[in-house]
Amino acid sequence: MLQQRVLTALLLAPLAIAIILLLSTPWIALVGAAVFLGAMEEWTRLANVQKPASRMALLVSAAVLFALLWMGHAGALMPLLLVLGVAWWLLACLWLRHFAFGAAPTPENRTLKLAAGAFVIFPAWVALIALHGREVHGHWWLLLALVIVWAADIGAYFSGRTFGKRKLAPQISPGKTWAGAYGAMVAGVLVALAGGWLLDVRDTALLGLGVLAAITVAVSIVGDLLESLMKRHAGMKDSGSVFPGHGGLLDRLDSVFAALPVFALGLQLLGL
Repeated sequence: MLQQRVLTALLLAPLAIAIILLLSTPWIALVGAAVFLGAMEEWTRLANVQKPASRMALLVSAAVLFALLWMGHAGALMPLLLVLGVAWWLLACLWLRHFAFGAAPTPENRTLKLAAGAFVIFPAWVALIALHGREVHGHWWLLLALVIVWAADIGAYFSGRTFGKRKLAPQISPGKTWAGAYGAMVAGVLVALAGGWLLDVRDTALLGLGVLAAITVAVSIVGDLLESLMKRHAGMKDSGSVFPGHGGLLDRLDSVFAALPVFALGLQLLGL
């Protein structure tokens, strides 16, 4: 399984890097919307939307909303969506504490989970184009955001396997440990500091970037746990089977969805 995961990652990472560095922001928005729609389709399954026609209607509605957001992406709505995205992940922490909330397969809980999916997907897409479209080093800032999440994932895996004893959230994801969370934090912050230095960030601004990276990693863990909670409610091991050894799109993007709004808004607040 580990060999399969490594091979898949080695194939996907260069593709993602090439897309980020070579495509213009409108194309990034289009590719991102397509990928995020795939993740949303998996989310509808986790939310217990069983009828294919209903899932298709939701995806068409989401595609229309992506188009509308793109047409207004230069307006004041975009920063507001970033704020709402960050606020959502703070609220998600409360849901994780009360992990049984929404578990029953009722119409009300299905609606709740679909609404949650909207707050997961759309602010992340807004953050994607906000980062990539920055006037200075936009491509590189988006890449750094993703590399921070990737590094955190790797740091969590190895530190968790080596030192992991105390469980982080045993009722939601028994495999995650506090040692893994600490390893993720260290790896993510180190990558952010190195990346910031290469992007000419210095002194207190670099320190602020390190703090932002720590917050971003913490929220990315919340994103991972929320998807695990959704899968546990749905009785599913993986959100899909798109990537061998990695599961579905949501299994790969859950942390990214949480990290992007936090990182994008944080850069704006830091003036970077």
